[in-house]
Amino acid sequence: MRPSRTCLLLLLLAAPLPWPTAHAAPPVAGSAAPAASVDADAITALTRMGKALRALPQFTLAATTRTDYVLEDGQKLALAGTVDYRVLGPDRFFVEIRSDHQHRQLFYDGHTLTIYSPNQKYYATVEHLDRSSQALLSDSATRLGVEFPLADLFLWGTPGFPTDRIESALFVGNERIDDELTRHYAFRQPGVDWQVWISDTTQLPRQLLITSHADPALPNYQATLTWDTRRPVAAKDLVFHPDGATRIAFVPVAMAGDDAGKGDR
Repeated sequence: MRPSRTCLLLLLLAAPLPWPTAHAAPPVAGSAAPAASVDADAITALTRMGKALRALPQFTLAATTRTDYVLEDGQKLALAGTVDYRVLGPDRFFVEIRSDHQHRQLFYDGHTLTIYSPNQKYYATVEHLDRSSQALLSDSATRLGVEFPLADLFLWGTPGFPTDRIESALFVGNERIDDELTRHYAFRQPGVDWQVWISDTTQLPRQLLITSHADPALPNYQATLTWDTRRPVAAKDLVFHPDGATRIAFVPVAMAGDDAGKGDR
């Protein structure tokens, strides 16, 4: 359901638009879709980018984002925000999500995921996960009901992001992002079109544009990324300190569904 003008203001945690898990929109009757083509060089560039991401032992990432929300009457609103990641090794990270409508922090130490709302001073934890960051982010939306922004940064170059699902891939051209030369590629997968601008120097993504087909209005999610791969990330900066915050219960989606089923019996 599209948010109304009133409930839009109540959105506390704005999640990015869905990636290839979204269902494709049905074709328009009587129209013939052009044959899709997959440029092997575009797939190679994507694979090379995945290797560059997986080779990073640590990094700090700052992203400026713009997310489209579609109102009940079909009007689209573009809301700006920021996403900041600090990542250490394969299983520790901190992410902060900010906009005029929400502020969230998420901490993960390889065992416990903590979700904190600085404005409300509430936090919830999911313990005993014992998973890598890639494994956690690959199914956090379906298993926990938590969507991480820019989750594919952790999945590119792993089995969690198979390139054989790509239906169309093409090289668009050379472009500059903040004076850095990049190569612009466009891809299509079931339910989603997405574009990535890859740095010629680092092979890291500098910009993403995702267009969801789940809504006829085709809302977009755009993020421009600034990387710092040299500054050390301290483990102490990834630890959550309650400091008077109130802990509340967190019920994963799967458990909530099981409880609802029991109640029907």
